Order: sequence, then structure tokens, then C-alpha cells
Amino acid sequence: MNKTNPTQSPLPPVTLRQAFWYWLKLGFISFGGPAGQIAIMHQDLVEKKRWISERRYLHALNYCMLLPGPEAQQLATYIGWLMHGTWGGIIAGGLFVLPSLLILIGLSWIYLAFGHLPAIAGILYGIKPAVTAIVLFAAYRIGSRALKSSPLWAIAGLAFIAIFTLNTPFPLIVMIAGLFGAIGGKVAPEKFAVGGNHGAAKHSYGPALIDDDTPTPAHAKYSWKRLSKIIIVGLILWLGVISFLCAQYGWQGALTQMAWFFTKAALMTFGGAYAVLPYVYQGAVEHYHWLTAHQMIDGLALGETTPGPLIMVVTFVGFVAGWTKSLFGPDQLFLAGATAAFVVTYFTFLPSFLFILAGGPLVESTHGKLKYTAPLTGITAAVVGVILNLAAFFAYHVFWPSGFQGHFDGIAALIGLFSLLALLRYKVGVIPVIMTSGMFGFVFSLIHPWLNQIGVFL
Repeated sequence: MNKTNPTQSPLPPVTLRQAFWYWLKLGFISFGGPAGQIAIMHQDLVEKKRWISERRYLHALNYCMLLPGPEAQQLATYIGWLMHGTWGGIIAGGLFVLPSLLILIGLSWIYLAFGHLPAIAGILYGIKPAVTAIVLFAAYRIGSRALKSSPLWAIAGLAFIAIFTLNTPFPLIVMIAGLFGAIGGKVAPEKFAVGGNHGAAKHSYGPALIDDDTPTPAHAKYSWKRLSKIIIVGLILWLGVISFLCAQYGWQGALTQMAWFFTKAALMTFGGAYAVLPYVYQGAVEHYHWLTAHQMIDGLALGETTPGPLIMVVTFVGFVAGWTKSLFGPDQLFLAGATAAFVVTYFTFLPSFLFILAGGPLVESTHGKLKYTAPLTGITAAVVGVILNLAAFFAYHVFWPSGFQGHFDGIAALIGLFSLLALLRYKVGVIPVIMTSGMFGFVFSLIHPWLNQIGVFL
């Protein structure tokens, strides 16, 4: 255990301006998914800068793990709010997302404007099977943590069957799984004891600005008046924008429907982004036809290679929807895509800010450890089955691009197999796997015509 001297000199206060520049930098370097992002913040804010003690950091993290939405972004919002009030939270959470939003808008434009070029198509060809392996790896990783008893395995299996064979809507699966969890928590509580607690603080890194015994600042103290104000402002921010869209384009207008759909999606993200992707797929691909199945896979690949929460893939979905639907006419495709991307991102992340700003004072009123409730344990188990279905869906479209009646793409299958081996056996990171697969796809696209000419058909 590496401990630093707890008698270090007191730290100077951190201004909102200093915090702004840190949160902006974090937005550009927050690769590695939620685990990596949480680790980066722990290393920076707990160990190096000592803005917050480990115990208070874990206390905030355990609360964020209970909420729907991206926990790393919510954790940044919570710490920013605890340090500098409402504007501190908005700045921290907003800058966690903003760089990824702008980068994805640029990548989405390149994808739609130049994705037909052989070089870009070759890179995407290599990335798609890698994404399939990544989703399967996510199911394994979450399942290994969540499925600790036979009832939870049963819930996962039933969830997979429900969505794979019956095409059951994801919200219904969540509701039924939560009900099973609630009943199971009463009948056999030891079987539903899997929790989201990240453990107790084990290290001392010296005194922190917000230490274990630091009194709760005035702005973070609970009051009915403050809670009511946050709820009212949140409703205005949500209702005001969606009413404007409805007035401009009608309730059935694409932007209005995006706002409504992604509001619901934001409340379904228990278990991380991979859990809600099947719901986004059902709505965006099958119901609204905003994009194709292959475009959805490409979007996930782009989302994996950018900083910020993985749920930022919805930005790509919005951009493609606005572009392909030519919302503002054929001469303003980029404007349509960017507008839809902003709308989708706004309604996806608005609930996360409200959860933190409204619930933070309740959390600060007690520093006891928070755990998943039994219903959330049931939901997490169901999420494993749902993600496994998503992996099967991706595999079908990548390995049998023309359907089962068509040819099996052996090269894509090999890329997927080696990607899964790299993730499982050799613990290679997601980004190196994607970059290597994309490079292989690019090289293969160059030599494939030559191989066909000499009679090697792949």
C-alpha cells in the first residue's frame, strides 16, 4: 500500500476558473469507458490534486452507480457541484461531454460525406467485427460481476430469450426484471445481494480540500425550497425545449420525436451504455428508421474511439438521422445533422444533471455506504442477457452481411475472434483493438482486388 504523508501542508482553495481548465482537459482525455474515466479522476482528484478525499469520492461514486445514466459524467458533475455549487456541477458535467460532442459531429460528417471511399470503407470493415467482440466482452465483464446466484442467471437467460425471440421492448424487460428483483430480495435476500459498492477507502493521500470530516458546504445542504427550485427549473428546461420543437415541427416531427425518445432512453441506462443500446437500436433502427443496422454498428465504433461516455453514440445517431432525413432540405445536410445531434445529446444528458443537483444534498446529508437495491440487482442481471442479444445482432449483420442465405464472411469472423482473444486473454485495451482492426481492414481493402485477380476469393 503506497501512502503519502498525511501531514502535508494545507492545500490552497481551488477557484472556479482553475476547475474549469481541469474539467476541459478531462473532457479531451477521458478515454477507456467508465472504468478508465473513474480511474483518471481518482488519480487526479484524490491522489494528485487532493481536491476530495477517497472516502468522499467513493461515497459520491456509489450514489452515481445507482442512477440511470453515465456514472463517470455524473461523478464529475457531483464533484464539480460539491466544490463550486450549481455552476461548478454544470461546468464539470458539460465539459465532460462537450469535446466528445464536437468530435463526433466531425467524425459523423466525415463518415456520411466520405464513408463510401475505399479507404474509409476498408477501415470500417475491420472495425465492425472488433465492435462485435467488444460488445460480447462487455456482456462477459458485466455478467462476471453481476451473476452471482442461480436466480440472477435465470433472469439474464429469460431477458435474452424475451428480446431475442419475442422482440420484447427493453423498458418492459427492465420493469419485469426489477419486479423479480424486488420479490427475490424479500424471499431470498442472500441471492440478490450483488451490489454496486466500490468498497471502502483504503488509502490516505494526505489532507484534501473536501476531506472526510469537512463540513458540508452551505450550497450542498438539503432543503425543500432548493429541491423544489431544481425540479421546477429542470421541468422548464425539458418542457420548454420540447414544446418549442413541437410548435415548430409538430409532435410527429423528427426533432420532436428524437427529444421524446432520447428522454426515455436517458431513464433506461441502468447498467451502462451497453444496456441501453438495444433500446436505442429498437427505436432508431426498427421503429423510426433514422439509420440502418450497419450505420448503428459504425456509430458504436466511432463512439468507442472518442473521449467521453460511450452513450455519446447517440450523438452519431442524431447526426445521421438529421442528415438522412434532410430536415432542412438537401442543401443544408450538415446543419440538419448537427442540430439533431445537439437535440439528442441535450435530452440524453439533461436528466443526469438533474439527478445530481437534486439528489446531491440528500446524499451529503449522510455519509453511509450506498448499495444497489434488490430491484436494481435484478435489472443488472437482465442487462447481461440484453447485451448478449446485442452481440448476436451485431455478429449476424457483420459475419453474414447478406443474411444467412448469403456468404459467411470468414475474414470478418477472424478479425472478431482475434479481437475477442486480445480483450479476454491478453487484456488489450479497447482503443488499440479498434485501431489494429481498422488498420487490418484498410490493408485488406487494398489487397482484396489483387487477390481476386489471381483467383483467391475471400
